[in-house]
Amino acid sequence: MNQIPGIQRPPRQIVDALAAIGSATASSELYKLGIRDPFIEGAAPFTRGRRIAGPALTLQFMPKREDLYGEDEYSDREKQLHRHVLYDAQPGDIVVVDARGDMSSGIFGEMMLTYFAGKGGIGMVIDGCIRDATKAFETDLGFWMRGTTPNFHTQTRLMPYAVNTPIACGGTFVVPGDIIIADDDGAVSVPIDLAEEVIRHGSEHAEWEDFSRIQLAKGGDLRRYYPLAPEAEGEFEQWKRENPDLAAKAK
Repeated sequence: MNQIPGIQRPPRQIVDALAAIGSATASSELYKLGIRDPFIEGAAPFTRGRRIAGPALTLQFMPKREDLYGEDEYSDREKQLHRHVLYDAQPGDIVVVDARGDMSSGIFGEMMLTYFAGKGGIGMVIDGCIRDATKAFETDLGFWMRGTTPNFHTQTRLMPYAVNTPIACGGTFVVPGDIIIADDDGAVSVPIDLAEEVIRHGSEHAEWEDFSRIQLAKGGDLRRYYPLAPEAEGEFEQWKRENPDLAAKAK
């Protein structure tokens, strides 16, 4: 088993601030900071209306090779490596799985997902599938993935290979402890070292966007309000003074 011990989880206020920003704004701000594409492609939202953020626990699958991974996993359950990513889960964690885009293997089923939810986990981002979907969706987890299947995790072409190691999920490099933001637009991975910069710029962006949205809904000129033109900045500053609660909420 390949594993990096001791995930460094960020302070809760950082995670909450990133959740408030959302995946789209975070993706834009990361682009400005040099991260061209933080989007985890293929992991579509299956729990619409949910927005979460949290540190990544990672699980890597590889093409199945029978001499390395055989049926003996059912005689010794601790050989079921995908269990191990759940054992050290803490409240607020998100499991991110490189399942190679496979559509025939259910990485987790009802019982393991129930266990993860019971430990306070908040979501799964999987470049692949789960099984036992009806029961899984009854948990309080958010799901971003490619789909569902009745098959179990090693039934066809995959085997779990590494836990809490850097992975490529949906073509995106994810390090254990990176902060995942997931909502109806999809999931993005925020490097922990860039989190505070994303928060600072993203909060400013969200603030003026709230103002601009109000003006555009009134029929305001798109050229003036999106993106916010220099000649509208005085108007924006006045709006912040007159609406401190709305401005603070945007942050």
